[in-house]
Amino acid sequence: MNLEKATLSDLDDVSVLFNKYRIFYGQPSDLEGAKAFIKERMEQKESTIFLAKSNDGIPAGFVQLYPIFTSVGMRRKWLLNDLFVSEDFRRLGVGKALMNQAKEFAIETNTAGILLETTKDNVNAQALYESVGYEKEDTVYFYNLSL
Repeated sequence: MNLEKATLSDLDDVSVLFNKYRIFYGQPSDLEGAKAFIKERMEQKESTIFLAKSNDGIPAGFVQLYPIFTSVGMRRKWLLNDLFVSEDFRRLGVGKALMNQAKEFAIETNTAGILLETTKDNVNAQALYESVGYEKEDTVYFYNLSL
């Protein structure tokens, strides 16, 4: 398995995985929209994406991190917004490798940490997160304002 920071040359591979990720969360397939979204994030340097490929070069999964800040801590944090592993590569350690890459990146960029969220019923993801050291937050409430 190879992990690399995605660049515009990886746009097609990341877009296909990102489209599958959105489908997993109940959204309709929109490969062109996915490609435009990822391309804009890359061109504007608004996120950092790590891409996992098999030894044969087949895209296996990705993780996307967005910069956020902790005002109280006066430091940057990363929001791990997207993690996806293609079905053929699940249970092979790809998700864990991507999570560890995200952690290494957070350390390299001298941040306060990584924040993520998942649905309450996504127990597989929760088990992965906890296996690599994430702790479930129980001291704050999360609110959402949809517009």
